[in-house]
Amino acid sequence: MSTTVAVAAPVPAVRAAVPARPTFRGVLRGELVKLLSLRSTWWTLAATALLMTGVSLAVAASLDATATDPTTAPGLAALSGAEVVSGGFQLGMLTIAVLGTLSMTGEYTTGTIRSTLAAVPTRVPVLAAKAIAVSVTTAAVAALGIVLSYAATMPLLSERDMVPALDEARTWQVFGGTVYFLIAAALFALGVGTLLRSSAGAITVALSVLLLLPTVLVFIALDWVEVIVDYLPLPASGAFLGGGEDSLSAVGDELSPVTGILVVAAYALVPLVAGAVTLRRRDA
Repeated sequence: MSTTVAVAAPVPAVRAAVPARPTFRGVLRGELVKLLSLRSTWWTLAATALLMTGVSLAVAASLDATATDPTTAPGLAALSGAEVVSGGFQLGMLTIAVLGTLSMTGEYTTGTIRSTLAAVPTRVPVLAAKAIAVSVTTAAVAALGIVLSYAATMPLLSERDMVPALDEARTWQVFGGTVYFLIAAALFALGVGTLLRSSAGAITVALSVLLLLPTVLVFIALDWVEVIVDYLPLPASGAFLGGGEDSLSAVGDELSPVTGILVVAAYALVPLVAGAVTLRRRDA
């Protein structure tokens, strides 16, 4: 009598489900897609380039009036051609600050921040990716604004022999500083937006620090107020771009160029670090 023995087929081991962890590269790609897929982003970038070009063109056109009557705008007479070309960066800071703020607060407004933080539980990479995305976008539009301003003002500057020479270090100091300070303004606004989570509140704070306070406090003739004004972002940028009473920034002559760079860097980094800490500790 033969006996048949059934042999059980081996059962494949079942692996425990491991949640997928997004890489920083993937997070960065997602933030770039989110930023550039918004129509408001493109409107803001277009407004930035147009404001920079328009103001620079107006400053260049004003040089003729200054030459006829130096008392009309004495500060313009001492400007270099590179400073004229980059003369619209102050208004460019306005729109760039709005872009930096909305890149974070817009997600809180729509509620998509919950999905974003659920996909990236560590949270800090989200803020880092947003910072990189905003910086790259700002650098691109700042470079475009400088190119357009250069082309628009060249006919007027050539009449006065003030066309910035592209082989001079001073020209690239002004142009590079313009890009640097616009990026710093965007990162400052991003950090403030992360802290406040409110579009209206963050935009108000960012624009007040970047543009409003320097223009208001400069009229207060108190020593300690003047010290505060020198260490605000716009005057600190003036210390590098030209500084002194003859620059478009009108203040910042008390700081050295290196100090101006460091002060602006602090304004960009401190809110970002504080925002990263609160982002980890707060509920979405």
